[in-house]
Amino acid sequence: MNDFDFLIGTWNVTNTRLVKRLAGSDEWEEFPGRSVITRHFDGAANFDEIVFPTKGYAGLTLRIYDPATELWSIYWASSVTGVLGLPPMVGRFEGRRGEFYADDTDEGRPVRCRFVWTVLGEDACRWEQAFSVDGEQTWETNWIMEFARA
Repeated sequence: MNDFDFLIGTWNVTNTRLVKRLAGSDEWEEFPGRSVITRHFDGAANFDEIVFPTKGYAGLTLRIYDPATELWSIYWASSVTGVLGLPPMVGRFEGRRGEFYADDTDEGRPVRCRFVWTVLGEDACRWEQAFSVDGEQTWETNWIMEFARA
């Protein structure tokens, strides 16, 4: 239940995001972020706010562990929409890598979404988001966050 304890603290985040998803694009944009993550429920939950100063918005993430299933649920909300994103991403860690999945939509198109968290050390980790439109045969990574402890 303490899988996300590595993330607790304040982070400088380098975001690299695909400009146009699911369009065969190879044009990426890079922008900064700053995230503060707090631990709750003795490690079975955590909460973060990430601010994207050059984009003019922020996001909130709530991660909750279910001890019965040994799965994490990850919920996201953006200051742009003011709506809690559903469904949650659900998954688990195997060692220092966690994979989380959900069925979602992107610009009205159904997609399978995957988050991958990789712990790179005490002061570094990486988050990636990818979409699949072919039943998980192929994935297009569309957002990467490189975290460096502040």
